[in-house]
Amino acid sequence: MSLTNTPTVDQIKRVPKALLHDHLDGGLRPETIIEIANKIGYKKLPTDDPKKLADWFEESCNSHSLVRYLETFAHTIAVMQSKDAIIQVARECAIDLARDGVVYAEVRGAPELFTEQGLSLDQVIDATNEGYKQGVAEAAKEGNKIRVESLLCGMRQNNRSQEVAQAAVKYRNKGVVGFDIAGPEDGYPPTNQLETFSYLRKENAHFTIHAGEAYGLPSIWEAIQICGAERLGHGVRIIDDIDFSSDTPKLGPLASYVRDRRIPLELCPTSNLQTGAAKTYAEHPIGKLAKLRFRVTLNTDNRLMSNTSMTHEMSQCVNSFEWKFADLQRVTVNALKSAFIPFEERLEIIEKVVKPAYTKISAE
Repeated sequence: MSLTNTPTVDQIKRVPKALLHDHLDGGLRPETIIEIANKIGYKKLPTDDPKKLADWFEESCNSHSLVRYLETFAHTIAVMQSKDAIIQVARECAIDLARDGVVYAEVRGAPELFTEQGLSLDQVIDATNEGYKQGVAEAAKEGNKIRVESLLCGMRQNNRSQEVAQAAVKYRNKGVVGFDIAGPEDGYPPTNQLETFSYLRKENAHFTIHAGEAYGLPSIWEAIQICGAERLGHGVRIIDDIDFSSDTPKLGPLASYVRDRRIPLELCPTSNLQTGAAKTYAEHPIGKLAKLRFRVTLNTDNRLMSNTSMTHEMSQCVNSFEWKFADLQRVTVNALKSAFIPFEERLEIIEKVVKPAYTKISAE
């Protein structure tokens, strides 16, 4: 069967991909950062050379510290404070993802971060959606079909999550498919936002929660059992509840619950290496979690900061874990099954786009 073949880099580039965890303000083109900075008189960039700037972001994020990692966003946020800038960044995001073979993406952003120069939350959301719309249209002209939806993030350390959650409900079916909380985990448990998550559940609104990235099992437990998260943003630390000391891995109660309930893990391996969750790609828990048949999805997190793409992440999994076409298709189908769009729309992408392409490309 051709799906048991090992894909080449060229084939990995061409297979359809689905992306659930990608931050808009973590995926800017270096050239765009410099262009907008010059336009607005922002003088704090470490360099105005695109290659050197890209290297600076990646090196700064290789600190194995989530706090240091998050500090690099000061520059990208600074150049995204106008309607035109947000439209440009969102447009380029859609184009870049489509060129990488992504056919479905949920891209997240915290609208509150882009209101420093007077934009309202609604204006930020409208500009973001307009940018995605333009980018999808331009990608189609290039022969790349992609669907991009928006997730709205509240920041853990701020107090605007309820406002953002209400915007997520207001813009439901208008380019926004769900809600998330982001920012530093340690010291800001998801239960701080419990009232917001209760509101979202009452509104039948979808939400994921950043949990189990820099902080451990308590973060995952609270996100699921207290807050009601449908998906786990990262969730990589669920590995801490699995005993590998014998030939047969033994799942603890939380890991068993996550696997049994098919709670999706939005895993971002390269990003996790930078923030210290694993030392090498081959040691990243995604390999073991996939073998244990957790609902694993593969994601980029921040393409600029991690110098990554879906093609890169898939290639690393093929090299590190000997993944075949079947494994790449599985994480793609997992992502689409876990998407926040209606069931029949997920199914259509799986049956009409993903499976036929994997069958065709793997048979080459």
